[in-house]
Amino acid sequence: MFVDKDFDGCASKAYYAAFHAVTAWFLLKARFFKKHSALEAAVHRDLVHAGLWGPELGRDYIYLMDRRGAGDYGRGGHVSDEDADVALEAAARIIEAVHKLAPDEFPWPSGA
Repeated sequence: MFVDKDFDGCASKAYYAAFHAVTAWFLLKARFFKKHSALEAAVHRDLVHAGLWGPELGRDYIYLMDRRGAGDYGRGGHVSDEDADVALEAAARIIEAVHKLAPDEFPWPSGA
């Protein structure tokens, strides 16, 4: 287990880490979204369906949005310790995928 206490907060922060990474990538393409749902649609349309990402990353993004809804708003209950761990792993995969799309703009930390 990676998370020790605040599972709701962890899931929310994991989502926002992925959200900001994806948002930054789209900004490089001069694309800006005002709603979370619009960014989610762009992830699927412009990354997954375009073949830049595999479908598992699209599922990761949906999972993170869902767990953020639970963590921030209690939708469907609260986040479990297992869900928080999965959220962290999903966010890490998305951040790594953004790095792979634009390694010069999003360098990977040394030692990571």
